Amino acid sequence: MPGPESGIRTEIQSYKHNGKLHRVWESTTVLKGTKNVIIGANDRTRVHESDGRSWVTREPAICYFHSKHWFNVIGMLRTDGVYYYCNISSPFIYEDKIIKYIDYDLDVKVFPDMTYKLLDEDEYQLHKRQMNYPHVLDRILYNNVETLVRWVRQRKGPFSPEFIDQWYERYLTYR
Repeated sequence: MPGPESGIRTEIQSYKHNGKLHRVWESTTVLKGTKNVIIGANDRTRVHESDGRSWVTREPAICYFHSKHWFNVIGMLRTDGVYYYCNISSPFIYEDKIIKYIDYDLDVKVFPDMTYKLLDEDEYQLHKRQMNYPHVLDRILYNNVETLVRWVRQRKGPFSPEFIDQWYERYLTYR
């Protein structure tokens, strides 16, 4: 199944392991769409939470999704540099013109100086018990945390110095 066409606007939906919708980003512009990789961008997009709350993102962001990796990366362009928020998640699927993935709570926040912090381990442990994550899933997720951290250290993929700038420039041509 091919990926989305460049230039279209799509929704992003994250789910929990139990199948419940977790969060929805209303509008993201696809900058690159293949069956394996989607790179998107948004700015001041409305986000809906499962509890009914909604909010609007504060800055432009470049989103990186891969069909073979259990994480996705959001590079947020702020005045003092690029901050990355990385969700440990299932690989994405593109279905009904929507980017979908399962969010597994663990997050890695990466700062402009490329230092990083693992977040939400307590939430992960709670959901792991509540939703009975299988042992093999636990291993996959923590192995992908290690892969992600290796990418940060090596400045690989979305963490390479030119990645965010290059894709943000492309995004500006669609606005």
